[in-house]
Amino acid sequence: MTRTGLAAPARAKRRLRAATIVLAAVSTLALMPMMSRPAEAQVTAFKQGVAESAYGQDGVATFYRERNYEPLWTADTQAGQARRAALIQALRTADRHGLPLSRYNPDGLIAQMQQAQTARQMGALEIALSDAYLGYARDVQSGILVPRKIDSQIVREVNYRNPDELLEMLAADDPDRIRSAVAALPPQTTEYRNLMKARLVLADAARDGLWGPTVPERKMERGDQGPDVLKLRDRLVRMGYLSPSPAGIYTQEVESAVRQVQMDNGLEADGVAGPETIRQLNVSAQDRLQSVLVAMERERWLNQDLGARHIWVNLTDFTARIMQDGDIAFETRSVVGANRDGRRTPEFSDAMEYMMINPSWYVPRSIVTKEYLPKLRANPNAVSHIEITDSRGRVVNRSAANFAQYSAASFPYAMRQPPSPRNALGLVKFMFPNPYNIYLHDTPQKNLFDRNVRAYSHGCIRLADPFDFAYALLSAQTDTPEEDFQRILKTGRETRVNLEQPVPVHLDYRTAFTDQRGHLQFRRDIYGRDARIWQALSNAGVALDTVRS
Repeated sequence: MTRTGLAAPARAKRRLRAATIVLAAVSTLALMPMMSRPAEAQVTAFKQGVAESAYGQDGVATFYRERNYEPLWTADTQAGQARRAALIQALRTADRHGLPLSRYNPDGLIAQMQQAQTARQMGALEIALSDAYLGYARDVQSGILVPRKIDSQIVREVNYRNPDELLEMLAADDPDRIRSAVAALPPQTTEYRNLMKARLVLADAARDGLWGPTVPERKMERGDQGPDVLKLRDRLVRMGYLSPSPAGIYTQEVESAVRQVQMDNGLEADGVAGPETIRQLNVSAQDRLQSVLVAMERERWLNQDLGARHIWVNLTDFTARIMQDGDIAFETRSVVGANRDGRRTPEFSDAMEYMMINPSWYVPRSIVTKEYLPKLRANPNAVSHIEITDSRGRVVNRSAANFAQYSAASFPYAMRQPPSPRNALGLVKFMFPNPYNIYLHDTPQKNLFDRNVRAYSHGCIRLADPFDFAYALLSAQTDTPEEDFQRILKTGRETRVNLEQPVPVHLDYRTAFTDQRGHLQFRRDIYGRDARIWQALSNAGVALDTVRS
């Protein structure tokens, strides 16, 4: 038993045996009987069928042209049989990856295999199989959705492999290598494997109601007893947090289980079952399954080499981590963009190149015109801690300026806050130059880090422990990172410190993820992005009632 429910049932094994029988039949289909001893005319007709069906598909057409239109799928060889069997198996089990089975139509492909009689039909079948493979490969490797079409702030660049490269992966004659190539199409990360396991468990819990009834939303703590405590205990037992017991008392064991629920949901772990803890405990298995399916799609979007050493920011978890070879080398709390237009932190990957110690804050134009200009119109001495500068960088004499004459479009000045402990960026910022003007930085507003939900910034990511974050980054290039950093800091001068080896940065958004032990975690959908992704997945054919074990 795990905290995500019970182990997958035996019926999954029965389905696997049934699928194996079908695949055995597919692998031995006698394709192209008339081509076992090919005549020149039949070969020509086959090539014409391939060329006609591949017309307009540059990558596919190039692949077949370069191999002189030799068959890949329809060859009556062990390799051809292995390719067909591996493809049909992958398509039939696509829902294990949270992909819609209706998208692939494996039964239609089998029927086309059985019905193809002429060499020209075999050529068309060859391309149909390649198309099915390429569609599945693209979906399981890179996702079925285009991130920017779901939310304009998901500006992640998804890696898509070339069709000819994907087809070339299967060109080997060794059946084992062919099967391995198809099996390696999905993300090979530990996180993806953990999410697949969680999907199985949650699918069973959602289908069979394994989590039982919800718990009344009222505060409960150690020493309490009665029917509501019994319902709480029952829910905790069914979800795998607590061992069965008939006692209707809020014991130390219940308190420990509640504390684990709180940690798994990013709440303050005080062991008291307050309203928010009960609300998270009452979230249905169906809703949790949706979050996991969305996380699997997101993992496919990020199916790339993250870097042995990289920075990972999960916006929903309000944390920033430095990862080294899969382990957390450093972690700190963060504040992310507020849930307001123009302030939500976007999602993308880049590379951190340098840090600025004692930074100036060059106020973004949007803040200048929307927030500060109205104040300056009313009072030229407003926001006096920020300098107003002209196009040549000279400080503007406020008393001689008439700010009331300017609109947001015509305002000719920039604004800058010089280095100081009260600077909006604090005493250090970490730069990975990008078109969205997003970076990590210190902040004088330390009180915000004590809150569970920390979405307050204009979009950049504020760090609770920026100095330690800097030391951890600099430790890769100096034996005295703290001394080096503090020496520069004490000068009070704005100083750029380059990272000798740029560090990949990944700003992501996961409402479902697994921790270092593989345990499932959930967080709030602070921007509503995952709800939109789930709606798009649902529109694409992913349905909870068809998710099978």
